[in-house]
Amino acid sequence: MMLSILRRRAVSQGGSSSSILGQSLRCIPSAAPGPHSTAGGEILPQPREFGHVRSLCHMTRIISPGDVVDAVVPFMGESISDGTLAKFLKNPGDRVEVDEPIAQIETDKVTIDVASPEAGVIQKFVAKEGDTVEPGTKIAVISKSGEGVAHVAPSEKTPDKAASQPPPPADKSDEDKPKPKVESASALEKPKKATSPPPPPPPPKRSATEPQLPPKERERRVPMTRLRKRVATRLKDSQNTFALLTTFNEVDMTNLMKLRSEYKDAFLEKHGVKLGLMSGFVKAAVSGLQNQPIINAVIDGDDIIYRDYIDISIAVGTPKGLVVPVIRGAEKMNFAEIEKEINTLAKKASNGTISIDEMAGGSFTISNGGVYGSLLSTPIINPPQSAILGMHTIVSRPMVVGGTIVPRPMMYIALTYDHRLIDGREAVFFLRRIKDVVEDPRRLLLDI
Repeated sequence: MMLSILRRRAVSQGGSSSSILGQSLRCIPSAAPGPHSTAGGEILPQPREFGHVRSLCHMTRIISPGDVVDAVVPFMGESISDGTLAKFLKNPGDRVEVDEPIAQIETDKVTIDVASPEAGVIQKFVAKEGDTVEPGTKIAVISKSGEGVAHVAPSEKTPDKAASQPPPPADKSDEDKPKPKVESASALEKPKKATSPPPPPPPPKRSATEPQLPPKERERRVPMTRLRKRVATRLKDSQNTFALLTTFNEVDMTNLMKLRSEYKDAFLEKHGVKLGLMSGFVKAAVSGLQNQPIINAVIDGDDIIYRDYIDISIAVGTPKGLVVPVIRGAEKMNFAEIEKEINTLAKKASNGTISIDEMAGGSFTISNGGVYGSLLSTPIINPPQSAILGMHTIVSRPMVVGGTIVPRPMMYIALTYDHRLIDGREAVFFLRRIKDVVEDPRRLLLDI
């Protein structure tokens, strides 16, 4: 009806109907309810759908389809199918560059960044923190030109405003007319409701995330991170599956510490990395695994898989949980190469940039609880491996050397192993080899 009135006025005024219509569309604000006046004083009612037309035209003019790109969740690894949207690093309206992280996805193993595919301005987020997302899930819309960001929200809200506005007042002639259809419809609905009442709603089910314990003062309830839940599950599975047994020994650290003290400056100058104690234990573990191959093996069903390679996993504690990067081909590496790899992987683990591939696999694990001051512990096997070596803090203790009591820097070491596969004899021989190599590193040079 409105369009026909505009056309008739355009013809009577000798103008173009399209130009009059375009002027009318621009002069009528979408948010103003009620009738409007034309230039000639004629009152025109505004249909409720007009706000939708105004909003659609407005958005089409501001944002073209080729101007926006979607930021999606990247591929997270072969064994990871989904993750939790931990937090957004940017806000709507912020400027971002290509490959700049805008959000973080927390998985069972690592935290992955969602990067912006193009440079532009974040238009809006289509997901919220805490959502479970899969690879390819859209989480944000990026405007490459930066236009339309400030206008999108009002345009989207306009239809809701138009729908919430009360209808225009009706004419008196309409009020005087009887409304038998409305009354009859109401009369027909009442018996229908009486004869077929709706079924009662089912009782609300208790959500798994609801607190199981009554709240108390000075307590905080924080959801478990996916990484922490994964670590808990794997460690419990290890206890339930393996026949865990731990054997202990002690190591005199005098010679290894003397070696590091004498050559640390020359080592740093040539290789660009500090000489630590961990590389000595890695080389000792390699020697022990070569002497006792069963420690490097694993049970698979009714078979035993012997590995002809040695990939050493190093347990690293981070603020978000325990991660285990892998030193691959440790049997082919020297002290300097091991120290460089440990340094690189530790930095990546601490800042959260370590990848899934850098933690996948591993045939044997070393855990150094001594950096935190642990004197003695029984480490838990990292599945599907069969054994783990635990290092501890160095303590000066009185020892008998050559019939004389002298102070020595001593460290307790522990080997937890799967007793289904490894007998006590092999476990003790392996730990004894660790002790021999660390106490006299010259054995590595002479291969004895």
